[in-house]
Amino acid sequence: MRGFSLTEMAVVLAIVGLLLGGLLLPLGTQIEQRNATDTLRHLEAAREALIGFAIVNGRLPCPATTAAGTGDEAPVGGGACTTNYSGFLPAKAIGFQPTDSSGYALDVWGNRIRYALAATIDTSGTPCTAPTLPHYANSTNLKANGITCKPSDLVICSVSPATVTNTTCDANTSVANVGTVVAVIYSTGKNGATGGTGTNEARNLDGNQLFVSRTPDPTDATGGEFDDILVLLSPGVLYGRMIAAGVLP
Repeated sequence: MRGFSLTEMAVVLAIVGLLLGGLLLPLGTQIEQRNATDTLRHLEAAREALIGFAIVNGRLPCPATTAAGTGDEAPVGGGACTTNYSGFLPAKAIGFQPTDSSGYALDVWGNRIRYALAATIDTSGTPCTAPTLPHYANSTNLKANGITCKPSDLVICSVSPATVTNTTCDANTSVANVGTVVAVIYSTGKNGATGGTGTNEARNLDGNQLFVSRTPDPTDATGGEFDDILVLLSPGVLYGRMIAAGVLP
């Protein structure tokens, strides 16, 4: 009984290599999908924690900043936030885990979870005609201004506007208009440490009120690579939960 020749062994090894390669690729894809799903759950849990904070404190917390270095809201106690659009989830204030050694909330990839809070409100409604700001980060103002007041700054687009200085979406690219978003909780995805390669992800880190949310695509030709994950908090949900808890009106 003769053994395998070198040629036959080479063919067998090649076939095994192809089979293993075919198995490993889907496994890698499955891991990335699981990480994205787990991060989405983290963000949804963070949204619930923010609502819980609002029910207890009568307001939403300010975003944390890197300057504070503690993962707590800045300033502690709310009021006029140090930053509204370029901060981080205040894990210490809302009791969120996991965190890094400095107390900042982390996603599955170990990147700090970000958080933006509406800074202005629409004064065209009645009786929201002469509100006192800040609205969402101050319990006294939020109660006095009333639930007719809605945000007037945060806007979510499906792609970055053609003119990057715009704070409004281009035609047919709006995901959420002003008036419908109180807060944005988001992960910068697997590439969060380095940022994306195009304009879509760059809009989520440029420090203004416009954000981009779209289906993740590592090879997206329109606006470059995108793997950010965003969760939104609407005024209807926030006010509804606070009313149900007896905090408002």
